[in-house]
Amino acid sequence: MQTLDVVEPAQVREVWRILGQISDPEIPVLTITDLGMVRGVHHRADGWHIGFTPTYSGCPATDFLLKEIREAMETAKLTPVHIEQMLHPAWTTDWMTPAAKNRLREYGISPPQGHSCHAELSREVSCPRCGSLQTSLISEFGSTACKALYRCDSCREPFDYFKCI
Repeated sequence: MQTLDVVEPAQVREVWRILGQISDPEIPVLTITDLGMVRGVHHRADGWHIGFTPTYSGCPATDFLLKEIREAMETAKLTPVHIEQMLHPAWTTDWMTPAAKNRLREYGISPPQGHSCHAELSREVSCPRCGSLQTSLISEFGSTACKALYRCDSCREPFDYFKCI
């Protein structure tokens, strides 16, 4: 195990700030830090080490996001950079920030409700437009595998629900 170099906390905060500007390609109002995909930032003798957990192991955006991380770090002249994909523990919606969940709602997607509900969809999904809990499941799969399609029985609008994973 390599020892950590002495770096200023401001440099580590700067890396987090840079990573916090990388948007999720499927939901552009969220960043990889909003989603909790960045697990850690450390500086060692051989460069910057970033722990990264994709939202699921087969996520089609993983290679794109790894490239975005490398490019952002290179642009900031924070090299070399080593990215460790961390598949254990698996990513969960519990890692999303409260601000991310609010931005999802404002974007028109109902955020995950509950904690790591692996077994089934939430029974109470609120409409991101009117806030009603009177909603109906239309399809367990929405525009992406991590979302389900619902309809609000109050305002009659369809919406995506970001599944609790």
